[in-house]
Amino acid sequence: MSDTAGAAVRDRSKLDDVLLAMDVVDTLRHREHLVLTELDAGAREAALLARLKDIYAAQGIDVPERILKEGVKALEEKRFIYEPPKPTLGVSLAKIYITRDRWLAPLAFALVAVVALFGAYQVGVAAPARANAARAEIELTQTLPAALARLHREVSAAALEEKAKLQADGLLADGQRAIAAGDAKAARSVVDGLVSLQADLGAIYQVRVVYGPGEEYTGVFRIPEDVPGARNYYLIVEAVDPSGRLVEVPVTSEEDRRSDRVSRWGQRVSEAVFNDVAADKGDDQIVQNSVIGQKMAGYISPQYRVETPGGAILEW
Repeated sequence: MSDTAGAAVRDRSKLDDVLLAMDVVDTLRHREHLVLTELDAGAREAALLARLKDIYAAQGIDVPERILKEGVKALEEKRFIYEPPKPTLGVSLAKIYITRDRWLAPLAFALVAVVALFGAYQVGVAAPARANAARAEIELTQTLPAALARLHREVSAAALEEKAKLQADGLLADGQRAIAAGDAKAARSVVDGLVSLQADLGAIYQVRVVYGPGEEYTGVFRIPEDVPGARNYYLIVEAVDPSGRLVEVPVTSEEDRRSDRVSRWGQRVSEAVFNDVAADKGDDQIVQNSVIGQKMAGYISPQYRVETPGGAILEW
């Protein structure tokens, strides 16, 4: 045999030994419990080698003991085991760039969506909120205090009765407290109250008994719950201005203390007045003396021409 042929045989033999050693390592790795129970438990190397020989013998493979030892040593030294290199920053950036087709479009869409949502929030929520806060600040520091002072001054000058002046003073105090507390809504409500009071003071109307075709009631009576043997008498009346139009006026029911603005209500009168009106209507269904009160400018309530203990009802 030539030297060249002999060298080839030796190289092939070495390759076969390496392949066998690799197979031993692979066998040990796939039967990890064998390593754990034998090596970790301090078993002798000979016992482990014998077990490995049995494994290969069962497969019909005769592996020399030196190869088995080489395989055990290679496993301990972690030879024949591929460990991928740890990623570097450059490699990571390169992978990101290479995969840009997968993430660039969704990322761009997400960015556009975020910008659009932010813009919509600014236009639809943040900007109106800032504008409302600015308006409220101006109202609380300028508009509302000025309106309160002006209306209170005008109402006080127009009022011809102490009751109206006291009511205006109370509304002014309520408005000032609301402004001090930063409650613009409550302050605006007080301003509206002063506006209504001013309108009520300026109103002129007659209180007229209701009668005529289609009118079911001209008067009613009620038995009060706290005095079962008594009767309260009411004439059904309406507020009519000088032009003949109905006017809505503030009325509070003495039955449930409910207040409302109405053009028609039940006005409590004495029994004698009630009977007089009933007799007046009885002869021709017309109430000749239908006007029982007059509301003049500068007053909150009408002045009645007939005897009335006061009080009213809103339902009958």
